[in-house]
Amino acid sequence: MKQDILALGLGIGAILLSATQLHAQSANRCGQRDAVVERLAETYGETRQSIGLASNSQVIEVFASSDTGTWTITMTTPQGLTCLVAAGRGFERLDEELTPAALGDPV
Repeated sequence: MKQDILALGLGIGAILLSATQLHAQSANRCGQRDAVVERLAETYGETRQSIGLASNSQVIEVFASSDTGTWTITMTTPQGLTCLVAAGRGFERLDEELTPAALGDPV
């Protein structure tokens, strides 16, 4: 659960940083969700690691592969259009406990 919160937090940060770029390139980086998920699985071996709902009713998902080390963050609109927000390498699953300070809670 704490890993999912961390992954979602990283995903939200990436979305905020790349929102302008995503809008400009949405035609090349978006498609129907089923096709996007299938391509991530077939090409990179990625599966969904976490999911969250943004305040604008968009679904944010983090896909990753421990085997290939790749990761992808997607955003899906209520109409079913899925866009790639960010992607990279070096994915690693963490099994550490986060402290309240790491979660942003006052100590």
